[in-house]
Amino acid sequence: MSSPEQRSGDSGSHPRTGGKSGFGSSYVRRRPEPDTTGPGSADGARHQADRPHNAGRPRRSDGPGDGRGRDRDSHGGGRAPRGGRPPSDPARQAAYEAVAAVHRDDAYANLVLPQILTEMRLFGRDAAFATELTYGTLRLVGTLDLIIKEAAGRDVERIDPPARDAMRLGAYQLLHTRVPAHAAVATTVDLVRSVAPGAVGFANAVLRQITTKNWDEWIAEVAPNRDEDPVGNLSVTHAHPPWIVRAFAESLGGDMAETARALAEDNERPPVHLCARPGRADAVTLADELGGAPGAFSPYAVYLPGGSPGDLSALAEGRVHVQDEGSQLVATALSQAPIEGTDASWLDLCAGPGGKAGLLGALAAERGARVTAVEVAEHRARLVANATRGLPVTTIVADGRTAGTGELPAASFDRVLVDAPCTGLGSLRRRPESRWRRQPTDLPPLTSLQRELLVAALKAVRPGGVVAYVTCSPHVVETQVTVTEAARRSKLPIDFVDARPLMPAGMPGLGSGPTVQLWPHRHGTDAMFLAILRRTA
Repeated sequence: MSSPEQRSGDSGSHPRTGGKSGFGSSYVRRRPEPDTTGPGSADGARHQADRPHNAGRPRRSDGPGDGRGRDRDSHGGGRAPRGGRPPSDPARQAAYEAVAAVHRDDAYANLVLPQILTEMRLFGRDAAFATELTYGTLRLVGTLDLIIKEAAGRDVERIDPPARDAMRLGAYQLLHTRVPAHAAVATTVDLVRSVAPGAVGFANAVLRQITTKNWDEWIAEVAPNRDEDPVGNLSVTHAHPPWIVRAFAESLGGDMAETARALAEDNERPPVHLCARPGRADAVTLADELGGAPGAFSPYAVYLPGGSPGDLSALAEGRVHVQDEGSQLVATALSQAPIEGTDASWLDLCAGPGGKAGLLGALAAERGARVTAVEVAEHRARLVANATRGLPVTTIVADGRTAGTGELPAASFDRVLVDAPCTGLGSLRRRPESRWRRQPTDLPPLTSLQRELLVAALKAVRPGGVVAYVTCSPHVVETQVTVTEAARRSKLPIDFVDARPLMPAGMPGLGSGPTVQLWPHRHGTDAMFLAILRRTA
């Protein structure tokens, strides 16, 4: 059974760590990336711009009692830890195994945790608590490590990995849940006893030291002074590496107060967004059927209050798919951009895993148009084919950089989408480990690829047609710089189309144009970037 934060689909960001934005993409490889996006549990849509936050803290969880007993809603027993170790609390054991797999094996929480929950037969409150511990710990791990270091008097690198991961889970419980301190310490010590028996006394002492301060007090102790080092202060306070803080601040015009709100939103549990397929489902009717709510901006969006969208009959029937509302908005914008002449041939140049291709295919069907969906990796091309079954979409396995040649002739498409591989900085709330894996050195090969793909798209679109360049990253090097440089390198006559009128009327915080940058804290979407370019000759 999937837990709330591990759902598959096109959440709008696509790391080829889950879509298209990973540095480990099919174009630029470092480690294999999953095809699921893990949009998370829908605990309420974010409708308003700049809504207040609680200092970037995840919502507090009570947990399943003191963690020692089985919850009656769990419908199953745990398994003994691997290697014959004595059992610890099942929910915490599940969280530990997920966190350990992420750090030990470069696993992805949205893939490994559901498997662990299924194997351990954890459901109900136990599964929810395990999910909260896993995702909360992984999101905040950089700051938790600073607190553990201060409490232990030693660098966390000197702590054996099994004990270190267990202590991270314990620190998160103490500082971010309503589990009583004595229960959090006791159950974490039990967990350490099962995974690192020699560290029991040390862990007990460190955890007890952590109980002497709350989160705000620890932040005041370990974070740099805000006036002397504003980036470092936000980095520790909101648990993001400094280079990401700087990237957000630059994209937000140097407004550090708004940067803080953007970082804080990454630490909130994201909602589940569904896309009602045009021609197959109506968002309002579907929301009523599923017990959800219509989206704030996209006419196709449905917000779920929770549960597992993968279990929905509407998903199996092809009436709906999982897709972040921002992802829906940028795909819809491409379909609505004004063009001259024919409107029959559309191209999705980086189509895997198929969320945007599915929406474009449904919109194309309403107009009698067809979509060619290009994906470089065969297994991802199969996902696209499955996602677009029954729609006027042809899937091709090819490198998008070859557009303008061969199967994808030059000047032959009316509308082209380039949903480029990127760092995925716009979807950090959905991928808890991603912020700590990404590095500034990821940018050069990715931006080079982005430019090549956009240049190819500009060659493939016909004069009078339009190209939508999309990333799930607000980093200006991947957005404004890439678009400007690719337009220059193409040596083609290009005009920028103001993308703001292509967003829903009254949508706040769209900036001065002509491009659009969406934000979780402003719009409740992933941080999607959109530029619309028209080839004029």
